[in-house]
Amino acid sequence: MIAIIDYDAGNLTSVARAVNHIGYECTVTKEKQIIESADRVIFPGVGAAGSAMESLRRLGLDEVISRVYRSGKPLLGICLGTQVIVSASEEDGGTECLGLIEGKTRAFAHKLKDNAGNGLKIPHMGWNRVRVEKAHPVLKGIGERDEFYFVHGYYPDPADAENVLGRTEYGITFTSILGKDNLIATQFHPEKSGTSGLNLLKNFCEWKPC
Repeated sequence: MIAIIDYDAGNLTSVARAVNHIGYECTVTKEKQIIESADRVIFPGVGAAGSAMESLRRLGLDEVISRVYRSGKPLLGICLGTQVIVSASEEDGGTECLGLIEGKTRAFAHKLKDNAGNGLKIPHMGWNRVRVEKAHPVLKGIGERDEFYFVHGYYPDPADAENVLGRTEYGITFTSILGKDNLIATQFHPEKSGTSGLNLLKNFCEWKPC
């Protein structure tokens, strides 16, 4: 069974629907026991880091997520879930986060430009390619032409380049996939990314970390 963590950070129906579509059972829950007894866990979310961490601590889910990670079970972060797995975020005046991967979530500059010198809108919203930097079972089958759906004004910046699995260009080159041990996390939304996103989710559902 796959647990999708509900911490009042957005509509999680699309994640559950995508997991069901590829043939796997899942439950959206904030119950600690259910999350910890699941075979694998998905940690999605939209919104701001400050309110997300406040909700996680209020519900006691910050400790649950840390225990899931330490247990070795497959853990997938998505969007806001990715931004708060690092040590801290620049959002909301500075927010202390989960610290599963050392690093900081940073804000995009307000005057990003593309290669032609045209201004780019923040937040970064829409389809973009991901350059896979390091082979990983969850990224199997993802090619240079695959595109994924992004909606974000912040991005994770791991302290150790070993944790960078994929990068994306949007005025700057930023980390869009990071991972460590049994944890992998995407800044984009695989559940909203068509066939490519479903492929990634299927790989995660079949992944057996060493």
